[in-house]
Amino acid sequence: MSKGYVIVTEAIKDPSKMAEYGKAAAKAMAKGVTVLAVDTKTQVLEGEWHGNQTVVLEFESPEAAKAWYDSEEYQAAIPLRQAAADANFVIVNGL
Repeated sequence: MSKGYVIVTEAIKDPSKMAEYGKAAAKAMAKGVTVLAVDTKTQVLEGEWHGNQTVVLEFESPEAAKAWYDSEEYQAAIPLRQAAADANFVIVNGL
């Protein structure tokens, strides 16, 4: 089974609210999530890139990534993130 990756681009509008989101999201991060990257200096090679922070998360499978996103713990954190940043989330299938 291939790994699943969540790639997030965030345009942070309110750093203090983003810190609140980080604390709330940490509860959901204990469920099989490996943080591979958190970068505020993403180097764009081509095209346009959204936001000022990029996050890459690894899961055992794409289904596990979706289950994490849909989890009660993470869903509770989403309103905090939405107040703090504009974000794009995608799930990418590993090889």
